[in-house]
Amino acid sequence: MSAGSELVPVDSSARHGRLPIAHMRHVYRLDEVEKRLGKLPPREHESLRATYERMLEMGPDRFQVKPSGLPAMDHLYDELPNFHEVLDDLRRQLALCTDSHDALEITPMLLLGPPGVGKTHFAREVSQLLGTGLGFISMSSMTAGWVLSGASSQWKGARPGKVFETLVDGQYANPVMVVDEIDKAGGEHAYDPLGSLYSLLEHDTAHSFTDEFAEVPIDASQVIWVATANEVRSIPDPILNRVNVFEIEMPDEEASRKIASKLYRSIRADHAWGRRFAPELSEAVLDGLSALAPREMRRALMTAFGNAKLDGRDTLEPRDLPNPNARRSPIGFVQ
Repeated sequence: MSAGSELVPVDSSARHGRLPIAHMRHVYRLDEVEKRLGKLPPREHESLRATYERMLEMGPDRFQVKPSGLPAMDHLYDELPNFHEVLDDLRRQLALCTDSHDALEITPMLLLGPPGVGKTHFAREVSQLLGTGLGFISMSSMTAGWVLSGASSQWKGARPGKVFETLVDGQYANPVMVVDEIDKAGGEHAYDPLGSLYSLLEHDTAHSFTDEFAEVPIDASQVIWVATANEVRSIPDPILNRVNVFEIEMPDEEASRKIASKLYRSIRADHAWGRRFAPELSEAVLDGLSALAPREMRRALMTAFGNAKLDGRDTLEPRDLPNPNARRSPIGFVQ
């Protein structure tokens, strides 16, 4: 299923000090697509026809990227102090392939931890580190397996699944695929919404993954899987047996202060109005932010920036932060 070519530099992770390199890899076969397209009755299955025509137009080759050397990861250890164990494991796996022609091979990982601890943010950072694409599947609102593996074209409104779309519509053969809140996957008892993951998480069987909509084998063997969950009890054993499980704790106070400080500087640098504010936070504001989960810090900082601006100040004060004890008012009619 794969085809090598000249190494191609990809610049999406240049900020980490090393350009990734890429082979081109076939993610599907054109003759399979042409065969399926040729069997479609005239003036029927227009969405399926459009899918096949898009596959033919885009061609089967995608970048299969990996770092040109062991990438600089100090910034991640600094920004994600509660992810050191998983970063250590990622670094070991990267080290195995950086000085060889072997493809990047990352064991699927499951990140267990409370809401807001930074699990999804970590997955996005891994995508940037490796210089590859990112697919995102939220399982919390999913009621059918088609979100992963597509729905049969015989059904009204059917469409391909997220795995197919990420590989066919994207540029990469080895994107990072985030399965968010995998412990909240719903669905009827007659249909396992996680069933397609059993083969997708196995390197050998993922070579020939067939989306139920397109019915054309797709090479998903290079996908880098990151699943997140709040708890492990509702995750099926066949999934747990295919992943490395990491328990992510909430950062301690010192680590939280470091995260808040870096987040403040990042927001300040990303906005033109940010230059009007002081380069660093006061100890008192850091104290207030350290009590929040990492996910909540950005919202709190944006509120504080706005409050300080309205008050005509260029420094944030503790009173600018949202009240942690305030409860959101329910939406509805007042009787």
